Amino acid sequence: MVLKREPFPSEGDLVVCTVTKVYPHGAFARLDEYRDREGYIHISEVASTWIKNIRDFVKEGQKTVAKVLAVDRKKGHIDLSLRRVSDAAKKKKMQEWKRAQKAEKLLEMAATQLGKSLEQAYHEVGFVLEEEFGEIYGAFEEISALGEEALKGIKIPKEWVKPLVKLAQENVSIPKVKIDGYVDLRSRAPNGVEIIREALISAKKLDHGDDVSLDISYVGSPRYRITVVAYDYKTAEEVLRKTAQHAIDIVTQKGGEGKFYREIKEEKS
Repeated sequence: MVLKREPFPSEGDLVVCTVTKVYPHGAFARLDEYRDREGYIHISEVASTWIKNIRDFVKEGQKTVAKVLAVDRKKGHIDLSLRRVSDAAKKKKMQEWKRAQKAEKLLEMAATQLGKSLEQAYHEVGFVLEEEFGEIYGAFEEISALGEEALKGIKIPKEWVKPLVKLAQENVSIPKVKIDGYVDLRSRAPNGVEIIREALISAKKLDHGDDVSLDISYVGSPRYRITVVAYDYKTAEEVLRKTAQHAIDIVTQKGGEGKFYREIKEEKS
């Protein structure tokens, strides 16, 4: 089902729809997020190229993404366009749709545990989470990572909290980001190798919390690669730079030198 709080989309919105009827001069499509309301796609809005046969471009049962051109709430008329949706926008919207479907399944499971309907789930918690987190699946990702802490201060009935947390932590894997950086470390001291080794060990032991993993590997003298995996780019970047600087500080304090590189460009031979 995947419901939106509003009964109608707004002009300019992108909507997921399913083509229901195709005629020589246009097609009707069901708006899957708006309680199955129908919109009309005039043949001039089907494609940017000349159309000899509309069925070469749209078919009954086809799921696609359309742009809302106009909405008449009183008459219930919605005008749609396919040709005004770029491939990138279509791909992004379909990804959002798939996330929304996953979120709805989790809402339905929680509702079943509480003896409630999916409609009740949307109105009691779904739309609230959407407003707070931007999307319902995004809320489940936060809940999976933080547990009940993610729901503090959010006005949802208490009976929903434990089922939502349990389902999120059992079914939602948190996406992580992985980045690399490089550090060059040099020491001319008699025990220079040992100084660098200790600097790297110390940098690797820095406490960044349980949500971050870090690895340091040898690339080739004097270069080392630092790999950081975290839940977001901001955290990953901070950990990467902090780790590199820690190693550099130890080496320079003992007479050596160091330099951090976010990226290494291939040298031309």
